[in-house]
Amino acid sequence: MNLLKKLTLFVLIFVTANLGFAQNQTTESADEAAFEPGELIMEHIGDAYEWHVATFGDFHLSLPLPCIVYSEKTGLHIFSSSNLHHGEQEFEGFKISESENYKGKLVEIIGGEEVRPWDFSITKNVFALLFSVCLISFIFIKMKKYYENNKGKAPHGFFNALEIVVLFVRDDIAYASLGKKHGDKFMPFLMTVFFFIFINNLLGLIPILPGGANVTGNIAVTCVLALFVFVITTINGKKEYWLDIFWPKGTPWWLKMPPILPAVEIMGMFTKPIVLMVRLFANITAGHIIALGFFSLIFLFGAKSVGAGYGVSTVSILFTVFMSALELLVAFIQAYVFTLLSSIYFSMAVAEEHEEKPAVN
Repeated sequence: MNLLKKLTLFVLIFVTANLGFAQNQTTESADEAAFEPGELIMEHIGDAYEWHVATFGDFHLSLPLPCIVYSEKTGLHIFSSSNLHHGEQEFEGFKISESENYKGKLVEIIGGEEVRPWDFSITKNVFALLFSVCLISFIFIKMKKYYENNKGKAPHGFFNALEIVVLFVRDDIAYASLGKKHGDKFMPFLMTVFFFIFINNLLGLIPILPGGANVTGNIAVTCVLALFVFVITTINGKKEYWLDIFWPKGTPWWLKMPPILPAVEIMGMFTKPIVLMVRLFANITAGHIIALGFFSLIFLFGAKSVGAGYGVSTVSILFTVFMSALELLVAFIQAYVFTLLSSIYFSMAVAEEHEEKPAVN
């Protein structure tokens, strides 16, 4: 009951605060821009050169991040994103573009034109990625030391829960798809990619620093993960794997002749990692968009009418709580699916002639 009371109080405070903001929107001057839910959503799921925390009137509370750019004309520049004043000012000839071509990107103004420099900046997603890597390393180093200091004893607490997940990845993903021999070979990658995706998914659900970044909802990140799977599969492909692509057994000879079946199989080599990339990116991004869409309804209806704002706010908060609970499940499922499909692709590459190759649905 105490938890229910606290949750109810939090919801009432949150709704009241948001309705107050929405009501203030109606009293602003007519020349100010109306609330745009699309801009809000894209701002939150996109990358940025600073980590925005909150806004209090005209004051923006944010964590400035280092901008590192190399201009072919002026050389290397390293400065804090706070010098850009939230994208409203230039610094050393650089600014955050608002043009259609480079919107949200750091550009250099040369001769009145925007030129994109070599950009190595530590953006919000990069910072969140580095944080998650440090967090994962810290957790498993502590786990290793715990087991070394408690040999023969069953783990408890957090390490007990972590061991369950580790054994699940080992037994139900790696060994189930690859067998023990090949499962142990690919275990480091499978274990790393599972926890990398899972922990970044969880951090993305936390609304405050160091959470809230859309790392696994960034297609560049999912592209790199899928590229690792493609390279590992290609390098470890055995003779039987390549024969199944270029000259599969049990297939009529006229289908084996190029460019019919071989072209389809070669295309499949590339579509498999593309599916991995898009599946993870789309599912994680969709969850954030839906949650932000419900929040946007509060401001849209609250700006029109206080009564409508109260009614919609209650429904929006309830749906958002439901979506957040669902996203916890999705965070695990997407890590599981990516790791499982990766292990299946590996097993197809290393399977011997006498071994049965797993089917991919």
